Amino acid sequence: MRTLPKFPPRSTALLTALLLGGVAPSAVWAHGFVGQRFFPATIATDDPFVADELSLPTFTTSRFNAGDDSPAGRETSLSVDFSKRITQNFGLEFGSARERFTYGNAQPAISGRDNLDVGAKYLFYKNEASESLMSAGVVWEVGGTGSKSVADSFSTYTPTFYFGKGFGNLKSDFLRPLAVTGTVGVAMPGRASEPHTLKVGLAFEYSLPYLQSAVKDIGLGAPFNRMVPVVEIAAAKPIDRVDDRRWTGTVNPGVLWPGRFVQLGIEAVVPINRASGHGVGVQAQLHFFLDDLFPRTIGKPLLGS
Repeated sequence: MRTLPKFPPRSTALLTALLLGGVAPSAVWAHGFVGQRFFPATIATDDPFVADELSLPTFTTSRFNAGDDSPAGRETSLSVDFSKRITQNFGLEFGSARERFTYGNAQPAISGRDNLDVGAKYLFYKNEASESLMSAGVVWEVGGTGSKSVADSFSTYTPTFYFGKGFGNLKSDFLRPLAVTGTVGVAMPGRASEPHTLKVGLAFEYSLPYLQSAVKDIGLGAPFNRMVPVVEIAAAKPIDRVDDRRWTGTVNPGVLWPGRFVQLGIEAVVPINRASGHGVGVQAQLHFFLDDLFPRTIGKPLLGS
């Protein structure tokens, strides 16, 4: 039987304070605000903000199809992502994941660490009145930094455009809590035989906190007054060098619960077509807003105010 870890009293007190702090209302959150709109951190797609934040952990499990040299099976991933502002509008991002592939036949499981991801992002447009923002950046999957059993030996570079838009200016009170964030990028591998790949991500959000605070207080109590139902779409399509150029990806319906210092999130992982896998998976994330947790130290930009 697996036993749960026993935290020392001081660690227990800290963990309790973080979670209780998450339910306390606040009007001065640093992370994710454009005007009255708070954009939560999404799980399957990247949000357009430059921020100090930590996702630890993100857990994902889903089933995949058989390949040319392997049978169908299940992929389980446990990852960590860290973002750090250099200036108010420019930041760096780092991500790493531990992958495990299990198969339905007698083939032994394969596990190992994926390549390190390093990203840079610049927020170049932000409009408070229209609740909109745009960013540009690049993600570098550093080839050869992961385990040979699961990671590529070559690097991949993905220039990406990010955007976010809230619809608080609509006349309908029912529609005003809606918002969308998205990404568009092209993955360019360092190996000539590998295809360039178009990557698209969208997240459709309905913010109950926005409904309560900026539209109309309908009397929702905890924990529902902090919930943000969300549907994410993450899809990719090869654009050259291969014959099969079908879209693959997932639709991820779920709910995010942003608090004062932490955010909890859980989503289903549903393949968009047969080429994308089979069966419904799940992903869950514990996310820390470092700019709210430590606003005077590691949660502030390295340069400037």
